[in-house]
Amino acid sequence: MQHQAKSIRPFIGAKDFELSRSFYRDLGFQENILSYNLSVFKTEQLAFYLQDAYVKDWVDNTMIFLEVENVNQFWKELVALDLTTKYKNVRIIPVKENDWGKECFIHDPSGILWHIGEFYK
Repeated sequence: MQHQAKSIRPFIGAKDFELSRSFYRDLGFQENILSYNLSVFKTEQLAFYLQDAYVKDWVDNTMIFLEVENVNQFWKELVALDLTTKYKNVRIIPVKENDWGKECFIHDPSGILWHIGEFYK
């Protein structure tokens, strides 16, 4: 089966929708409000939906992998944003070397874990 897919857009939840919206804008995503409880956030050709919905087990088990060209550069820019000061529950974890590449981590205000990675070429 050939998909001929154009995009894939996960839906993620938010414990505090307004706070999460602000966080993702600060992280550099462009927001398009779709309704009072749903926005789509984009960067280049990639996107995800943020919804005003919170189910603890769902959010606590959500992880997203974002591949970037240069994870070390991403890390430098991430640290400069000082998101851990601005957002109480946000955590960032420095770049880690793996056998497949490098990655750093971001926990959003709701606890969703983002893996930011770069594969070895």
